[in-house]
Amino acid sequence: MSGYRARLEAEKKKGQREADAWNTRHPVGTRVMAYPGIRPEHPVAVAHQKRVDEGRTYGETDPCTRLETTTRTSAWILGHGEPVVSVDGYAGGICLTHIDVIEGGEAS
Repeated sequence: MSGYRARLEAEKKKGQREADAWNTRHPVGTRVMAYPGIRPEHPVAVAHQKRVDEGRTYGETDPCTRLETTTRTSAWILGHGEPVVSVDGYAGGICLTHIDVIEGGEAS
C-alpha cells in the first residue's frame, strides 16, 4: 500500500504544480475552447469526422463536444491529482489537457 500512496502523492504534487502554473498564466475569465469529452485529435473523433465527410453518419451525434467559453474558476486538482478548471456553460471541472486558450483570450 505504501507504493500506491507514494505514487498518489507524487501525482497530486505534479497536478498541483500544473494547476498553479495554469493559474499564474490564465486568470479566471480567460477565453478557452473546452472539450469536456474527447479532443478532436482522439481516434474516435477522427473516425467520426471521416464518416461525416463520407456521408456515412446518422443523426447529429458528435463525440467531440466543443465549447467556446470562458473559465469561471481557478484550476484545482481532483483527489487523484488531475488538474481541472470550470468553464461557463458546463457543470463540473474539465481536465486542463482538454482546454485550449483562445489567442488574445486573456481576461482583462
